This record gives sequence, structure tokens and C-alpha cells, in this order.
Amino acid sequence: MAKRNALYAQSGGVTAVINGSAYGFAMAAREAGFIDEVYGGNNGINGVLYEEIVDLGQESAEALAALRHTPGGALGSARKKLQDLKKNQAEFQRILEVLDAHEIRYFFYNGGNDSMDTVAKLAQYAKEQGADLQVLGIPKTIDNDLPITDNSPGFGSAAKYNSISMMEASLDLASMCRDSTKVFVLEAMGRHAGWIAASTGLAHRSELDGPHAILLPEVNLNKDRFYKLVEDTVAKIGYCAVTVSEGIKDGNGNFLAEGGTKDAFGHAQLGGAGQALQEMIKADLGMKVHGAILDYCQRSARHVASKVDVEQAVAAARKAVELAGEGISGAMVTIVRESDAPYQWSLGHTDASNIANKEKILPKEYIREDGLHITPEFRKYCEPLIQGEEPPPYENGLPVYRRLAKNMLATKLPSFKL
Repeated sequence: MAKRNALYAQSGGVTAVINGSAYGFAMAAREAGFIDEVYGGNNGINGVLYEEIVDLGQESAEALAALRHTPGGALGSARKKLQDLKKNQAEFQRILEVLDAHEIRYFFYNGGNDSMDTVAKLAQYAKEQGADLQVLGIPKTIDNDLPITDNSPGFGSAAKYNSISMMEASLDLASMCRDSTKVFVLEAMGRHAGWIAASTGLAHRSELDGPHAILLPEVNLNKDRFYKLVEDTVAKIGYCAVTVSEGIKDGNGNFLAEGGTKDAFGHAQLGGAGQALQEMIKADLGMKVHGAILDYCQRSARHVASKVDVEQAVAAARKAVELAGEGISGAMVTIVRESDAPYQWSLGHTDASNIANKEKILPKEYIREDGLHITPEFRKYCEPLIQGEEPPPYENGLPVYRRLAKNMLATKLPSFKL
């Protein structure tokens, strides 16, 4: 009797809770009566293309349980865009061949906008070829820019970490402002959507708390308005803390900091918006400025992860396995907000094509009228997502994180070359 094995892979920039989804998948797949063996793709879709398949059945129960509190991507991630299905089907054909060789009938891809493009196209191709394969998407991104779903696993923890970082840096800034630094600039991730930068606004609970200004990619920088806010804030309390999204644009709509290179998906490689802003403030306002780029730290800070975020990451993967059992393919799990207070949520699903290559930006009602901060509506939306703590175990003062053994299945097909 043919086996019905399942494979899970991680894609795109990782989050503090993506391994929570790996844990949720592994547990649900082991419990599912319709799945035989449970596998993982080494380094995302690359693991399928190059037949690098991890046997999760050989991992200890302790190692799999530790995934729930371990950051990074335990199986390795990928930033690989598959070939255009209409122009070249070689990669898609290879994927079907590898999956069929290992009797894999369920493929779960944990990622964001671009990853759901892979889910949609692979599900479509499998159907056209009459392949016995179901493809499901599990949402993940700190950017929180996936449409349809209320929020994305990974965002709540990034929001919590960034907000805490702003709180702590603001206290440092307040301590030193008399004789030293007047302005602190925190750069947050977010190319076109300012969800992460906006989330730091949760730390602003009085005029003494930063951030006093938030520069979002949804709003072109008005230098005069921004400079006036900085000067007025410094004059009133002695200092000013600013959050800037990496995707902030100048008054003409051009990225303030663009490296000139692009990633595999054609996105501009950004970085340095915070530094550029610091130089502007120094030159134009003559103030001493310090700054920080949290970069990878904001997506790997599992030690301060949101408990809500962890629970949603685990539940989303479990839901994907449930959908597979219902015969569904080409869909992504969604989070549905049932109420704000008390915060209640459930899980649904949507066609992956509704997510693929689409971005959800901050709506106008979440941005203050002057474009330089958040509104109470955003606070109402975001605060529930950072609630609760589920810290990892500690040993000798440091978190205990685990790496998988990653025992590979024996290859069955010739090596793959593009």
C-alpha cells in the first residue's frame, strides 16, 4: 500500500516563533491518522529541488518539543523564487518527481507573500498534472503585511521586542540628554508596510516616553514637519526618540536608503535609513544623535516572544494539517479576530493566490493625521498581539535552544541542475 507522507519547509526571513509552527506541524502530523512519515525540507524549497529531505521521525521528542521555544529556522530557510510556471516548468516537475519518489502526498510551506506564490503555483501545477499532492500554506512574517489574515505569526513578537527596545533606549536617552545625546533613532524592518515601526508606538504612554515620532513607509517624509516636532520635543523635555522604517521615502517618494541591489524576488535591498536620518538631523539641526538598527535581532528575539504569537504560530500549523485531512489544497491558514476586548481569535483559510505577491499596508485610520505617529485605533489593534510571555528554559544564565539532528533520507533520483 502506498504511503502518504508529509513534508514541511520554512521560507523567507525567519521569526522568533517560526519553529513554533514547525513544532505544531510535527505534533499534528504525528497524531494525524492519515499521515505515515513526517519529513522536513532542508533550506526551504531547495530541500525539495535538491532532494535534501530531513527525516523528522528520527528526531528525539525532546528536540521537537524544544522547537516551540527555539528561534531561527530549525530546518533552514530559503529566498528562492521558482521559475515562471508559464515559461518553464522544469522546477515544478522536479518538485513533483522528488515528492513522488518519497511518497510525499502533503506539502506544507511556512512563509509569507512570496512563499504563498509557490503554494498557489505548485498546487495548480500538481492539479494540472493529475498528481496526488496537497499543498498548504502556513503564514509567517514579522512584517505583518499578509492580506486577508488579521495578523501574521511572527509580528506580535517582533512588535513586543521593538517596543521594549524603544522603552529601554528612551530611558537611557533621558538619562544622558542634558550633556550628551538629544535624539535617538531606531530603525525597524518594513519595506513598504510600516507595521513594525508603528508597533513601537505602544511604548509611548506619556510625553516622556519614546517614540515621539514614527516615520512610516506609507507617508513620504515631510522634513519641515518632522524637524519641527523634533525641535519642539527637545525644547520641552530635553530629548526626542524616533522610530524610522527601513522603507521610509523622501518628499519625492524615493527610498531614503536604497543599496541599488535586489533580492531573488526583485525587491530593493534596503538598509541605512536610520543612519541617513541621523546624518540629516546632525547636519540640519546640529543635535547629537545616536541610533540603532535591530535588524536580525527583531526577528530572532525568542526570549521576549509574545505568548499570543507563540500560540498562534503553533495553532496555524496544526490547522494546516487539519485542512489537509479535509482534502483542501492551494490554501493558506488565516487568523480571524473575533473580538478586541477580551481578545479572541479563531482560524480560517483562504486561497493562497489571495496572498501571493500582495502586501497589506497600514490603513489610514492607524496613522495620526500629521503622519508622524499612531492612532488609538492602531493601539487597540496591536496591543492584544504582544500579550503574555512564554520564556525559554535557562541554563547558566542563557536560554537553552536546540538544533535538530537533521538526518537526511537517502536520495533516489539523479542530482538536479538548473
